Amino acid sequence: MSGERKAAGATGGRTLSEDVLKRVRDPGLFVQDAYIDGRWVEAEDGRRRTVIDAATDRPLGSVPSLGARETERAIDAAERAFPAWRALTAWARGDILNRWGDLMGTHKADLAAIMVLEQGKPLAEAEGEIDYARSFLHWFAEEGKRQYGEVIPTHLSGARLQAARQPIGVAAAITPWNFPSAMITRKAGAALAAGCPMIVRPAEETPFSATALAKLAEEAGVPAGVFQVVTGDPEPIAAALMDAKAVRALSFTGSTRVGKRLAEQAARTVKKVSLELGGHAPFLVFDDADLDRAVDGAVKAKMATTGQDCLAVNRILVQRPLYEAFCETFAAAIAAMKVGPGFEPGVALGPLMNAAAVEKCVAHVQDALAKGGRLLTGGGRHPAGALFFEPTAIAGLTPDMAIWREETFGPVAPIAPFEDEAEAVRLANDSDYGLAAYLYTEGLNRAHRVSEALDYGMVAVNTPKMTGPPVPFGGVKESGLGREGARHGLDDYTEIKYVCFGGAAA
Repeated sequence: MSGERKAAGATGGRTLSEDVLKRVRDPGLFVQDAYIDGRWVEAEDGRRRTVIDAATDRPLGSVPSLGARETERAIDAAERAFPAWRALTAWARGDILNRWGDLMGTHKADLAAIMVLEQGKPLAEAEGEIDYARSFLHWFAEEGKRQYGEVIPTHLSGARLQAARQPIGVAAAITPWNFPSAMITRKAGAALAAGCPMIVRPAEETPFSATALAKLAEEAGVPAGVFQVVTGDPEPIAAALMDAKAVRALSFTGSTRVGKRLAEQAARTVKKVSLELGGHAPFLVFDDADLDRAVDGAVKAKMATTGQDCLAVNRILVQRPLYEAFCETFAAAIAAMKVGPGFEPGVALGPLMNAAAVEKCVAHVQDALAKGGRLLTGGGRHPAGALFFEPTAIAGLTPDMAIWREETFGPVAPIAPFEDEAEAVRLANDSDYGLAAYLYTEGLNRAHRVSEALDYGMVAVNTPKMTGPPVPFGGVKESGLGREGARHGLDDYTEIKYVCFGGAAA
């Protein structure tokens, strides 16, 4: 397979690798079936897909390659489950979500191990994601109780006006491989709390985190049809979800290209669509910033998940007086980071997801160097394996380089100087994307001015960390539509119903 992430179209049985048996204490959580209508199911034609450990290039196991027929069964099950689920009180739904989150905590070590095996991120990051993922279940368990309506001052004599939020109906989620647990719970937690069943199609590279969540949801008491996991080829599954009138909402996290196509398909049945798409985050460092703090923040904001994060920094912009010192300090910091398999102690950077991701890093580095970039450290494949890449820093970033426009999704950090605040804002906003931006300065007024001027949905000032359940996560421009998390996370799964009560008859 030579560095390919998965064996496409593989068929066969349920081989459980020695790596899984060694790392996962409860093998019952490593489920190799899809989950439809409260049952663990195979594909009708028996096809299965093998999933590969990127760090070792060895098979982990396999999952069913479901298609349109099985997806339609899931939709039918969700339709049947909807009336009873919406009829539960928000408190009752919250109790179930809290149990689900508690079970994730109980099985944190195994869930993290499964994630490292199929996704490759270092163990400490995987454990952090499990905590992050379960926090959404607990958050929405409580937030679902606060879907307040309103009484509207009437303009009609004798009438009473009110508005209330009601669940929209069956929801679907298509989730990515870089955060295979958190992107499911952030969507499913909101949908279930609002009273909506959800069908999840996980990334084919990372299905076992999803089936493990389904196993725990079942144990927590989520009724049949309320949370389902459909594994398999994306095209027939997505087509069935998009064509079904019963599916009233879609939440997608992934590339802008695919998100646009799904939005077009969703328009045919006028589904409510939430899209969390590509990012191209700028990282601004002004000359009054604390250098060490800014470097530490840039390393964390760039290299988390080996750069495979929509929030990952893709352009570092440093004011001229600090530029050379920043370049030198940043390059030294990332050069010291350990690269290797996620279970190895001290590893900070794991493998990339597939051979194409490595090739994109190579192409961006070569293009930048050919156009005048200065290599500070790294720049090539890492000897740890076919899917590993060196942490890389390149000075002299210019707008004609591919990396200026394209999201790398890997551990390659380009750095450019700027002269003043106006230029910094102009360069930062020179992108079709608008998910997240970072800003380092000790000036309070500058922090306010620049954060307001940046054309991004989220801005972090003097910190690399900005996410969490209370946060309205989302972007502007081609980075997506809608917000996940916070109280706004329920909006995509509810509709406002207005009722006008007329006065008594004369």
